[in-house]
Amino acid sequence: MIEARHVTKRYGDTVAVDDLSFSVRPGRVTGFLGPNGAGKSTTLRMILGLTAPSSGTVTVDGVPFAERRRGLRHVGALLDAQDVHGGRTAAAHLSALARGNRIPRTRVADVLEEVGLAKAAGRRIGGFSLGMRQRLGIAAALLGDPGVLLFDEPLNGLDMEGVLWVRGLFRRLAAEGRTVLFSSHMMSEIEQSAEQVLVIGRGRLLADEQLADLSRAARGGSVVTVHAADPAALAALLTGEGASVRPLSEEAVEVSGLPARRIGELALRHGLALHQLTTKASSLEDAFLELTAGSVEYAAGDGRGGAL
Repeated sequence: MIEARHVTKRYGDTVAVDDLSFSVRPGRVTGFLGPNGAGKSTTLRMILGLTAPSSGTVTVDGVPFAERRRGLRHVGALLDAQDVHGGRTAAAHLSALARGNRIPRTRVADVLEEVGLAKAAGRRIGGFSLGMRQRLGIAAALLGDPGVLLFDEPLNGLDMEGVLWVRGLFRRLAAEGRTVLFSSHMMSEIEQSAEQVLVIGRGRLLADEQLADLSRAARGGSVVTVHAADPAALAALLTGEGASVRPLSEEAVEVSGLPARRIGELALRHGLALHQLTTKASSLEDAFLELTAGSVEYAAGDGRGGAL
């Protein structure tokens, strides 16, 4: 199990992780979500002892990872698939890791076979595609047969077959009672295999709940697009009823918090003409965007002349 308690990491005046507390339990896949710059990679590095927290503690099975000898037997990790010596072969790279952690040499062939790189064992890593490097990084994480596994954006560069394989691998590892944590900035990747979800923004915890609960919350709401003769008057009316209203154009607004039927009834009662109502069910991605709306470090302009 991974436990973080009131962890903060500062770089000068910049707070990368801010009083973060969570637990990642064995037997399930936990997705780690957040916009770019949210602090996901910094948090993973602190779990692995590669970055020291400014305050707070992070432990793996009750012990800081840096205190564990032969770490690959306890935690396997893929943080950066490009961070390997391109002049080595895949087999040589894994053999060096095995020797340093007193892992039987036979594991090298086993994990290369498992990730689909057995035929590329003698090839130099410098000639590998990004997808092949991702597979090699996963092989390194599996090398010590650890109980805890961490992956930072593991699906980057993989084709569809590779994506499906990774999803199945994560489920199998969790079913074996291991702790599996993988990060992504895309909800669509998380919802395919995770059971638990951690969401952070600007280094702070925004959500820690089961994926099914987050999914139900998202799909329990809806967004209604309303075209009206007087959208300003309609917005004032609906806001007074507790709805959230966002202008879309001179004729249309987007309404959340009230169903289309209630919007129509209120407009009729107050003599406001409506031209069209369109309801769209909220998605899991909508829930993620709503959670992180105030935590995006770099937001693009709206196409109307704003700076990017």
